[in-house]
Amino acid sequence: MRIALYGGSFNPPHLAHQMAALYVLETAPVDEIWIIPAFRHAHGKVLAPFEDRLAMCELAVRALGPRARVSDVERELGDESRTLRTVRRLQERFTGHAFSLVIGADLLAEVSSWYGGAELAQTVPFIVVARAGVGPVGAAAGPGRGLALPEVSSTQVRAALAASKSVEGLVPRAVLDYIYAHSLYKAAEESA
Repeated sequence: MRIALYGGSFNPPHLAHQMAALYVLETAPVDEIWIIPAFRHAHGKVLAPFEDRLAMCELAVRALGPRARVSDVERELGDESRTLRTVRRLQERFTGHAFSLVIGADLLAEVSSWYGGAELAQTVPFIVVARAGVGPVGAAAGPGRGLALPEVSSTQVRAALAASKSVEGLVPRAVLDYIYAHSLYKAAEESA
């Protein structure tokens, strides 16, 4: 199987995440996409609990159908999330699969500074997806070249929720219901 790995904090997952995943499924030569929430941010960024982000990712991928699933491999690895370590573990476990990595065009220039970034670039092909205002560059641009995702970020969603503002239309309805039911991203948490 050809698997696209789509990792991130997903704090929380939003519509642009869903749209990017669907775009990859529909345009890249992949059979499935696996959404992988980070266990712990590599730079110490405060995140909602892993189990909550995992549950929200499960809710978000339901709309994408059976070709999308969520992996909890980061929980198994523990510690700080490192993309190369995650890719290696999945390659060891699923030897018959061919993996690629979904990466936002805004992060492409940073890969060389990541833990094992040069090795990562040699280990798996990248599927570069444009973000609003940032498009893929040169030969590194693969599927995703023409996609312009809406201007929404998890930071924007968390800030709006902390200020008791509406985020309808920015996150999937099921994810928003989960956030409200579990009282996530309240003002006090944002200052922590």
